[in-house]
Amino acid sequence: MAGTNGKQKTARGMVLSLGVCVLAAGFVYIFLPRDGSAPDLKRVDYRVELLTARRAAAYAVAAPEGLPQSWKATSVRFDGTRSDEWHLGFHTPDGEYVALEQSAGKRSAVIEEASQGARETDVTEDIGGRTWVRYTGGRYDALVLAEGEQPAEATTVVAGTGSFEQLAQVARALRTG
Repeated sequence: MAGTNGKQKTARGMVLSLGVCVLAAGFVYIFLPRDGSAPDLKRVDYRVELLTARRAAAYAVAAPEGLPQSWKATSVRFDGTRSDEWHLGFHTPDGEYVALEQSAGKRSAVIEEASQGARETDVTEDIGGRTWVRYTGGRYDALVLAEGEQPAEATTVVAGTGSFEQLAQVARALRTG
């Protein structure tokens, strides 16, 4: 029976250690301050990247003009080595995300990546005299400029968690250099 006493001590030690860990975690949770609000996203200036993209891309690079100041540009990138990919992301006033994506890559791949899995619907919208096709069901909803409306050699997608009204607002504001 000498082995039983050792096993009881080991189990008792484990329970005491667990109790100490729970007390420490509770102390941290209760007494350490934390801010429950969303972090403030930094506004980025995308003018230099836009000028670079417009000079380097094989298509007419678009960017929105005239969006309200409350729309905050939060991400921008141009990658000339990956089919002249142009990305410009915005944080909307109500906390949603809307992004413009353009690329000279394969149309289906551009749409898949931009919408993260959305599928084409039969719904089209006339925005600024151009036909856009709605995509839904992916991580993001999207408006895709109809194939005949695209700038030469590019696919244009406005996608995000924002409403179709917000996506259309960005699409309506798009201008090429």
